[in-house]
Amino acid sequence: MKKENKELYNPSAKEVSIIDVPEMNFLMIDGEGDPNTSKEYQDAIEALFSVSFKAKFISKKEISQDYAVMPLEGLWWIENMEDFDIQNKSNWNWTAMIRQPDFITKNIIEKAIEEVEKKKNPPALARLRFESPHEGLSAQIMHIGPYSKEGPTIEKLHNFVKEEGYEFDGSMPGERHHEIYLSDMRRTKPEKLKTIIRQPMKEKKIE
Repeated sequence: MKKENKELYNPSAKEVSIIDVPEMNFLMIDGEGDPNTSKEYQDAIEALFSVSFKAKFISKKEISQDYAVMPLEGLWWIENMEDFDIQNKSNWNWTAMIRQPDFITKNIIEKAIEEVEKKKNPPALARLRFESPHEGLSAQIMHIGPYSKEGPTIEKLHNFVKEEGYEFDGSMPGERHHEIYLSDMRRTKPEKLKTIIRQPMKEKKIE
């Protein structure tokens, strides 16, 4: 899917680009708190990947469709986005999610959840949901480096959105700060981590 949708997964690290993000299928889990210290977040990731890989195996076996499991993604926000602080993550809300191919049906996901429950039953399994959000018009840029150093990249993205005459309310569904984690942090040096920073946006209202 990353090859088929290059415009979604290979932005420049130097310049912000504008894209139209289509409706796509995701496994999703909501939570809150600092992802670096929250067990809730780690449990969410475990459930997401367990079911995503199980769905892949069911797809290959039952409908002869194989594919690479997509990377982890995250939506981040707080109730009042004016107080959003990249350094203070304790009051963050989040949605952890993994994209699924169009041919992965709700029935396949339900089978995958049942099989994962029988074998390992991760704590967050019951909180999984299968949805098809539509972000639409968005700006994005590639951040290369540690997650803790994203601040200037995010600022560049937000400035671009405003300078181009768009706006966003990051606390609303469909307009939340979006990150796509292309690198495996267990095997990648912090300075080489690749993260897509995406901001859904809309035409600015004329008063």
